[in-house]
Amino acid sequence: MACRWRIRHKLVLGLGLVVAILGLLLAGTLKGLASYRATMTTLGCKFKEFQKAQAVRDAAKLLQKFNSQQTEALDLKGYIAGTRRALDEYKKELDLSRLELGDDPDYASHERTVAQELNKYLDDLNEAMRAAMNNAVSTADPRTPLLLSDPGVDAEMKKVIRTTDDLINGMTTGLGYLRDGVRKETKTILYVVCATFVIGVLLLAVLLRSYYGWVFYPIRALQEGAGRVAQGDFERTIEVHSGDEIEDLAHAFNDMTGRLREMYRDLARQVNERSRQLVRSERLASVGFLAAGVAHEINNPLHIIALHSEAIEGRLGDLLRQPKDRQAQDLDTVIKYLKKIQDEAFRCKGITQQLLEFSRQGEPRREPTDLAELVQVVVDMMQHMPNCKGKEIRFEPAGPCAAWVNGLEIRSVILNLVVNALDSMEVGGTLAIRLRQVPGPTGSMHDPRVEVIFEDTGCGMTPEVLENIFEPFYTTKEPGKGTGLGLSISHRIVNQHGGEIEAVSAGPGKGSVFTVRLLVRPPEGAREAA
Repeated sequence: MACRWRIRHKLVLGLGLVVAILGLLLAGTLKGLASYRATMTTLGCKFKEFQKAQAVRDAAKLLQKFNSQQTEALDLKGYIAGTRRALDEYKKELDLSRLELGDDPDYASHERTVAQELNKYLDDLNEAMRAAMNNAVSTADPRTPLLLSDPGVDAEMKKVIRTTDDLINGMTTGLGYLRDGVRKETKTILYVVCATFVIGVLLLAVLLRSYYGWVFYPIRALQEGAGRVAQGDFERTIEVHSGDEIEDLAHAFNDMTGRLREMYRDLARQVNERSRQLVRSERLASVGFLAAGVAHEINNPLHIIALHSEAIEGRLGDLLRQPKDRQAQDLDTVIKYLKKIQDEAFRCKGITQQLLEFSRQGEPRREPTDLAELVQVVVDMMQHMPNCKGKEIRFEPAGPCAAWVNGLEIRSVILNLVVNALDSMEVGGTLAIRLRQVPGPTGSMHDPRVEVIFEDTGCGMTPEVLENIFEPFYTTKEPGKGTGLGLSISHRIVNQHGGEIEAVSAGPGKGSVFTVRLLVRPPEGAREAA
């Protein structure tokens, strides 16, 4: 496995790059400053040397006045000595400049050579002057010798003058070379500084780009993943490949979301299971409630059947003992009793058939279902219930009105609302059930709804009851007559169908209105799955 770069390693690398950038910039700056200082020092030394060389030249030029006049030998010696002193000062300045500029033995080698030649020519000039004075001893007036008329003195003096001119010209040429060198050095420094700046900028750009890939992008991915988890999305994982602690954190976060996803799935499964159990319990309670009413209703037909059976049993014995002319009259009575028994038996069969149809279990599959038929089945069933005695249920459907529902579940909702309405009314009360198709939430008929409205003349509800009417285990009935789960389960069933259920009441004693809205067509997702 390749070595993984931890965040501290990346920080150290980034710090190293920053130090390298600063080092490059500092090196370029120091290089420029050093070159500038060396150039200025060299120019200062050359300026001093030039002043000393100019003094040598000025002292040597004093010898030129001997070209047109006579002088004593002592005067000439004094001028020569002055030139030699100026030359010595120049040589001392050369030594000082060499020491100041790093004690380079090759420094101003040309100027030193010229100075040595000038010193030699001054010695030669002294020798020529002594030779001329020795030759002048034989003249008539030795106090005024014509030294410059001597060819040797004149030649040596010209060498001295020419050498001083060469010295100045050489220094002027050297300063020109120095100027050109300074220009080249300046360009080199400029190139070095620019190159250092460009390299520093490139390194900084590489550093920023690397940090975006190493730190900023992974942190942003973590932030987005945490935001999705906060919104309840546990399906998507965080993809981070930074190879450091952030990647480890992303893996840990993904493991956490995976465990949360499994926990939520298990919790949702348990909630669905408990909800199905509650629905089954409520349905069984409703079936038990219906069974009690059906048993009470069947009791009358069974009593009639029993009475007629006893009557037939007695009449059959009398009928067999009577003469044939009277048997026909009694036979008609027996047939009438049998017909009554048959009618009452079919009546019991119809009641029990309705009960079986209502309690029959089926798959929780949704399909287009005629709500008018569902409501009518419930209304027919409730006609046999004890709490419906003396109360009126009005339902006159205008025609079929289909919705995309599970018939068994919606029938439970309708039964629950009808039973609650009947329980809330006194004898003489009326429950009106209306069924209609209305536009969707946006007012468009492209997404219509079906409304089932239950309006009763019962006891009504207060604002507090309306606020809590769909809460689990909340009931206004007397203890032992309600569990408080009917409306809660009905609300959940309607919501699972993508519909709405709402309750309205003008106040206590003013009745209540429950409205159930259901989809006519399945949602897009359910339609595509189908």
